[in-house]
Amino acid sequence: MTRSEKTARYAELAKEIASVIEGETSRTARFATASCLLAQAFEPRFFWTGFYEVDPNKPDELVVGPYQGTLGCLRIPFGKGVCGAAAASGETQLVADVHAFPGHIACDSRTNSEIVVPVRDANGAIVAVLDVDSEQPAAFDTDDQAGLEAICEILLTA
Repeated sequence: MTRSEKTARYAELAKEIASVIEGETSRTARFATASCLLAQAFEPRFFWTGFYEVDPNKPDELVVGPYQGTLGCLRIPFGKGVCGAAAASGETQLVADVHAFPGHIACDSRTNSEIVVPVRDANGAIVAVLDVDSEQPAAFDTDDQAGLEAICEILLTA
């Protein structure tokens, strides 16, 4: 897939996701829809696609939410692994080699690269992270980052 094709695919997906979730009040339904459409659009490069949500009972911990792929880790503390780093810093984590990432949590040993994008509510608070794993090394780039960040921005506003 060329760079322009990938950029166009993300723009198309953002519109499709916004259309499907419009008026839906369930966060679970919104995240499940995004997980499914993203996984299908970029299969097989997207090996695991899903959300870890901030646990309201343990606000310094993420709990697995809707996803597509193999078994995910059930809980991840803020600051631990790629997902925890994104939740703690509030910044997208673009990791070309997860095995070189300090404190990486191997939910599935086949994962070689990962991108994790914070999801914020209308007040700007982080409520979840979108986690995408790939078996391919260096599978993600700044075009993926821009596309996924744009999708995450609409998940709780569309």
